[in-house]
Amino acid sequence: MTGLTIPILKPVKRNQLIDGHGRPISDVRISVTDRCNFRCQYCMPAEGLPWLDRADILTFEEIQRLVGLLASMGVASARLTGGEPLVRKDLPLLVEMLASTPGLDDLALTTNGYLLERDAEALVRAGVNRFNVSIDSLERDRFYQLTRRDSLAQVLRGLEVLASFPEAHPIKVNAVALKGVTEQEILPFAKFAMEHPYEVRFIEFMPLDADRSWSSEQVLSGKEIRSILSEHYELVEIPREESATARVFTFADGQGRLGFIDPVSEPFCSDCNRIRITAEGRLRTCLFSIGETDLRDPMRAGASDDDLEELIRNAVWKKELKHRVGDAGFVQPARSMSGIGG
Repeated sequence: MTGLTIPILKPVKRNQLIDGHGRPISDVRISVTDRCNFRCQYCMPAEGLPWLDRADILTFEEIQRLVGLLASMGVASARLTGGEPLVRKDLPLLVEMLASTPGLDDLALTTNGYLLERDAEALVRAGVNRFNVSIDSLERDRFYQLTRRDSLAQVLRGLEVLASFPEAHPIKVNAVALKGVTEQEILPFAKFAMEHPYEVRFIEFMPLDADRSWSSEQVLSGKEIRSILSEHYELVEIPREESATARVFTFADGQGRLGFIDPVSEPFCSDCNRIRITAEGRLRTCLFSIGETDLRDPMRAGASDDDLEELIRNAVWKKELKHRVGDAGFVQPARSMSGIGG
């Protein structure tokens, strides 16, 4: 970790951050690294990608400063992402720094689970209160095919360690849904959800792959998955929370939960409350943003919190109304998911 520790002063209460469409922004996704120990087919090539220089990545103190500033503007929820966030050295220390942020009510983490067996306890003790673990297959060979890593057993062990901490729940297990692949996973995942204290969520494949080979024909929609499930189970939908990304169902007997995140077939942009900060400190107002706003260089040049607030508000005011995936003329972002932060 580099840089000077920024003292926590009495927070300045600022006006709610709001975009030009009247949507209050209350959730920030922060990428702590672009590096990853997997090579998932829907994200990056087998040989990986060029990584950022370590000096270009935000320090813990810079992340702490930005989270504190955003929290003073009404952003009450933060999620740490990557790449794979657990490859960032001393990540539990960053969690501890952020957990005491005034105004921050929720601190979550998305991980591929490979290092959870090592880090679960430290992360829970430091203050992560919600976890998403990515598992795209429960079958060893298919897991290897998708991630290019023979690591399913290790991920499942890490998930089990995490589940041993009551304060880590609810735990969500995320699976990217790919046509021609995930159909074989639907019933095993349903059984998994019924037998374990996890909410299994299917996420439609989005055009954020580094190979830029995405096509709508590869998308296995939530509706198609629910149709397959309906032949075996009765599902009951739970009322959707405001700004929630997932439609959540429980089985008729109440045992187990399944979620469906369908940004391609059923976009939920109208009440989007999220922004993203990349590992090198660029603000993105949508997963599919073409433009970004640099916050790192102004910080390192001595910008005040008021200066940064103005930059953030100006960028967020121009937040996209919707992502336009599937529209004529849609342009895929230059970055893949690992470079943006999930």
